[in-house]
Amino acid sequence: MLRQLTLDLGTPPPSTFDNFFAGANAELVTRLRELDNALAAGPVADRTFYIWGEAGSGRTHLLQALVHEAPPGHARFAGPQSSLAAFGFDPRVALYAIDDCDDLSAAQQIAVFNLFNEVRAHPTSALVAAGNAAPIGMSVREDLRTRLGWGLVFHLAPLPDDAKAAVLKRAARERGIMLADDVPAYLLTHFRRDMPSLMALLDALDRFSLEQKRAVTLPLLRTMLASPGTDERRGSQATAAASNAGAQPEQNTGADATRPAAAPSGSHAALPASSKIRPHG
Repeated sequence: MLRQLTLDLGTPPPSTFDNFFAGANAELVTRLRELDNALAAGPVADRTFYIWGEAGSGRTHLLQALVHEAPPGHARFAGPQSSLAAFGFDPRVALYAIDDCDDLSAAQQIAVFNLFNEVRAHPTSALVAAGNAAPIGMSVREDLRTRLGWGLVFHLAPLPDDAKAAVLKRAARERGIMLADDVPAYLLTHFRRDMPSLMALLDALDRFSLEQKRAVTLPLLRTMLASPGTDERRGSQATAAASNAGAQPEQNTGADATRPAAAPSGSHAALPASSKIRPHG
């Protein structure tokens, strides 16, 4: 009986700013990386951020990196799966990362609105939120939509193919393997193009190459994909990877921000910059 391929992804590496491919989005990554220290030094003009982009663009990766790299107790991550208590203000918490604002329940939206006001009233705290659309296009409470548009708004655009190929090659090097040049091109042509799904396939290919004791080449990739059970497992894992990326993969981000006229001034990869938009609301 043919042995089915085991494509267990294992425990993914933590989301950090270092393993986020910033591309043209260096300004956003730098602002978030330095935000905690800036708050401690104070005062900070820009203390509310909203990051938006399609699924797999890397917005969750950036939020997780913000929390992961902050000192213990300095940051809190919350999203649709969190309890209402997670959205409560605590003066001991400097950074609040709120993911998937478009999927928050009515009660959670009210809690985020209140949290936003508390953060604005406390100059030693900051809030970074993320969603799938610009503030003006969000299906949330009008008062929350307006608040999210008050601060700096960053749009994460999808990585171009050459950047995705570069991310895959870098991730392969981090795993100690050399990726043949035609492998990334084949993946980008024949499979889902979001970074979480591509990274899931890379992890599976890495393990298969170790099993087979063969270099990671296009023939090896085709052999893996022809193995019994691969398609079903690959699809379920890509879905799981995309869900975990929210956030993750991050693996992507890009952004341009605009400063509101009267308001106070995240192996994954980042997505390159997009277009500037003006704060809404």
